[in-house]
Amino acid sequence: MTYQDILRAYDFKGISVAITGGAGVLGGELACSLAECGAKVAILDKQPDSSERWRARLEQSQSPYIVEYCDALDNESVNKAFDRVTSEFGKLDCLVNGAGGNNPKATTAADLSFFDLPAEALRFVFDLNLLGTILPSQAAGKLMAERGEGNILNISSMNAFRPLTRIPAYSAAKAGVSNFTQWLAVHMAQEYSPKIRVNAVAPGFFLTEQNRFLLMDSESGELTARGQTILDHTPAGRFGEPSDLIGAVLWLLSPASSFVTGVVLPIDGGFSAFSGV
Repeated sequence: MTYQDILRAYDFKGISVAITGGAGVLGGELACSLAECGAKVAILDKQPDSSERWRARLEQSQSPYIVEYCDALDNESVNKAFDRVTSEFGKLDCLVNGAGGNNPKATTAADLSFFDLPAEALRFVFDLNLLGTILPSQAAGKLMAERGEGNILNISSMNAFRPLTRIPAYSAAKAGVSNFTQWLAVHMAQEYSPKIRVNAVAPGFFLTEQNRFLLMDSESGELTARGQTILDHTPAGRFGEPSDLIGAVLWLLSPASSFVTGVVLPIDGGFSAFSGV
């Protein structure tokens, strides 16, 4: 691949991308960035009205986009959403599985021990992150198998590599996402087409709506002890910004990474490389 080929690889004109959880903080940033690169973007979310925060950027990009309700844990809802995508865009080239998150009730605390974590809260986190990745991958993967090409990108986490204290369900679920990413990459290439690729990114510590309560004191706005410890072990010395994901995502969804499949790429400011000494 020549330098000019690489430049052209990041031109997403004519490429359709569906993003589950696309109205959220990370998903919305990715949706806007892809639209700004010319992609046709489908924001699929259980709370589609939340996409209003991204409307100005999406409109300014002048790329086609749609917003569609999608419950990533319901097959009927997922299939209906992808029917809308193919109806509007004619095809589905890429899927970003951005739906996921934690639940405070599945997080140990001074007043909630591991022994008392409720099964329904644990199940919610397992389902949202793992099943919420598998079901959309089934629907999108079938469309890609019929065409013989496509690209699926999952969102794992640094917790999949190094499980953190207090969040056993989230860490285990994201480890499952990483494992599923590798399994699906092999399955799709061997059973359907080597032109179908499956990868994942593993964000480090980003201030999102899901984890802010663990990292920042809601009253003072200061770092919690946990937040400070994380920064002390992050060579970059800061939390990630949503925009920090863009370069890796564009690369993994583009032809520039055509020989890359089955990888889980850390985007963590060096957290995974730091030994603590």
